[in-house]
Amino acid sequence: MEAGGQPAAPHVSVILPVHNAEAWLDECLRSVLQQDFEGSMELSVFNDASKDKSMTIIEKWKVKLEDSGILVVIGGHDSPSPRGVGYSKNQAIAQSSGSYLCFLDSDDAMMPQRVRLQHEAAVRHPTSIIGCQVRREPPNSTERYTRWINQLASDQLLTQVFTSHGPTVVMPTWFCSREWFSHVGPFDEGGQGVPEDLLFFYSHLRKGGGVVRVDQSLLIYRYHPKAATHSVLERIGDSVLPPEGMSFAGRCGFSTGILCPGRADVHLHGGCHVHCHNRTTIWTHRVRFLEERALPHWAAFTIWNAGRQGRRLYRSLTAESRRKVVAFCDVDENKIKKGFYSYEDSEERPKPRVPILHFRAARPPFVICVKLDLTGGAFEDNLRSLHLQEGRDFLHFS
Repeated sequence: MEAGGQPAAPHVSVILPVHNAEAWLDECLRSVLQQDFEGSMELSVFNDASKDKSMTIIEKWKVKLEDSGILVVIGGHDSPSPRGVGYSKNQAIAQSSGSYLCFLDSDDAMMPQRVRLQHEAAVRHPTSIIGCQVRREPPNSTERYTRWINQLASDQLLTQVFTSHGPTVVMPTWFCSREWFSHVGPFDEGGQGVPEDLLFFYSHLRKGGGVVRVDQSLLIYRYHPKAATHSVLERIGDSVLPPEGMSFAGRCGFSTGILCPGRADVHLHGGCHVHCHNRTTIWTHRVRFLEERALPHWAAFTIWNAGRQGRRLYRSLTAESRRKVVAFCDVDENKIKKGFYSYEDSEERPKPRVPILHFRAARPPFVICVKLDLTGGAFEDNLRSLHLQEGRDFLHFS
């Protein structure tokens, strides 16, 4: 107890936004109960207009959790439509009082040591977002993405922040101090299609925040047909690309029942669903962050990929950044034989013509627009053969 008889604030608040999560809540809440953290804990739940039995399950677990000494705070609303993940997280944080925030998605479950180990890391790194490795369920879903989450080296947690995968520690694993969150946040509350995790992550980095990962699998990170990730859906030309491993029929948990404008034959549920125009917005955020954080340090650079992704990046750059592009490079002889890429849509006269070179003839630094872990190791072998340093001589963007 604090002076005056008021209860002391808990050490850690578990932040849990909920919308129509009845299928997973028992396992999720059981994992909160089973934490081996010896400090005080609180669970802050915000129900975002659930229409299923989520609230009944939450009330049942409230009794069990409070009997074990974990304070439970419940908020929410019953409007016809959910207000989105950013809003729900902000509300759950506002009604909580812990010195540290542990984020949890309602379809995931924590290992018993998660809060303890991430709290220890957060105490050591007070201005960092603390993540962890994950165990994907089902085990073979999104294999490339899961390897990326779990196998990035510590320095790559900062050098690979420009890729389409989004934050280098995934949002459901985040843990940070309330003080640091208040310095960076809150989350964007724009609703459908807004990558609130990516925008917060960028703001965090702009303010000098660090990124730390506890190298143990502390979260069961569930992949299922009702899950969708805001931050990695983008429009590429006229094609709508879902995250790796997710079909166009993938549905998210926030039900507003809208048709995806990119595929009129496919029905997607909203909330986490990203409208096609917002996919373009996500791409723009990534390009501008690259221009803000990396390109000012280079007088000139080469785009590695003379194909669609590389050309799209070139066209998306500001005129000032485009003038720094001295070449494209590739391994495709057909592209290399063309000799140049001509930017026909440019208003400049004469129109920019950028040489296309074999990668061994090109000069670093490189912005790499080639997907990792997708060519049987051929691309990675080529890159390794140049003996370059990531962050100084090249950055991954794709």
